[in-house]
Amino acid sequence: MAGKQIIQLTGKGAKTDMEPILIITAVPQEMALLEHALVNAVRQTTTAFEYAEGTIGTLHVTLCAGGIGKINAAAAAATLIELQRPRLVINTGCAGAYPGSGLSVGDLAVASDEILGDDGVQTQGGWRDLRFMGLASFVRGKHTYHNELPLSKHAAEKAMQLADYCGVILMRGRFVTVSTCSGTRQRGETLARHFNAIAESMEGAAVAQICVRSGVDCLEIRGISNLVTDRDMSAWDIPRAVESAQRFVLKYLEDLDRTEPGTFVQVAPEL
Repeated sequence: MAGKQIIQLTGKGAKTDMEPILIITAVPQEMALLEHALVNAVRQTTTAFEYAEGTIGTLHVTLCAGGIGKINAAAAAATLIELQRPRLVINTGCAGAYPGSGLSVGDLAVASDEILGDDGVQTQGGWRDLRFMGLASFVRGKHTYHNELPLSKHAAEKAMQLADYCGVILMRGRFVTVSTCSGTRQRGETLARHFNAIAESMEGAAVAQICVRSGVDCLEIRGISNLVTDRDMSAWDIPRAVESAQRFVLKYLEDLDRTEPGTFVQVAPEL
């Protein structure tokens, strides 16, 4: 019986197993433009999640709106990383910017680190983190992680260079992930000061944690939908924030395709 021969049609340094780029958002609105850009898009389902996959240039791209909050985000990331073994996870959507960050509605921000902002204990002396409690969020190899989670420096630096080239405002800094959004200026100032952070969301640290556990690079890009002040949604602009974030992610993918193209694999009969 004739066997099969794998013919790799690729550029220098490309992946041989066509590892996808996995993009995770909370809600469909945060990935609508990205899905529209997919070529040969198809919808797939796992037991718990629906996702779309297709190509952008030579890149295999998978999109999933996993749902609001840390539980949904972690579950979606874990499920799709296990299923697809991506080379990079991009977490995108909107975020609230802290007072004093220098960010405005419609600006873009990239995370240098993620912080689990309310995992800890409330004491008479105030909130204390997991390290104070003697609890690790998780352990991987020789590294013990508490509230602070690293993201890919290489991917973030690439994003900053691209933004500079394109003339796009992109601020890099620490993000905080919370289960209860900050709805007062005082709370926002407290978190910004305590963590030296620029913005908050409800999912970022969960995706980052699953990526660290899985050994996959993670990039987090968010558009600023609001400033964290006393809650006034008339001053918010979620559509502008999520459009800005997606348009930049598309630029990032186009640049990635140019510099680190994907791999097309053709299966031919063995002679």
